[in-house]
Amino acid sequence: MEAAMAITTKFCQKELEEYGGCVVSNPTSWQEKCQELKLRVAHCTSSHPVIRKIRSDCASEFSVFERCLQENQSSAEVCQSHLSRFLTCVETVDLSGVAHAAPQPS
Repeated sequence: MEAAMAITTKFCQKELEEYGGCVVSNPTSWQEKCQELKLRVAHCTSSHPVIRKIRSDCASEFSVFERCLQENQSSAEVCQSHLSRFLTCVETVDLSGVAHAAPQPS
């Protein structure tokens, strides 16, 4: 989860800051008032070229990690080895040519 947040923060910082500001400003109604901003964060994370490349190249490792989390919801630490494999994969992804690209329309 921390790795996903770090990647999201790096490439979708503006969207996250706007969403976070909305949530803080609307403590009792943020679910309703911040829905559009939440959708912008989701769009950014699903359309940014770097995130798309990581999802593509490390899909298998991420799927195994995600399945482990679903099967071990009360003890996520069991999935640490799967997370490590995913992060190792992320570090090997060739991001040349996509690192500074703008998000693509989806």
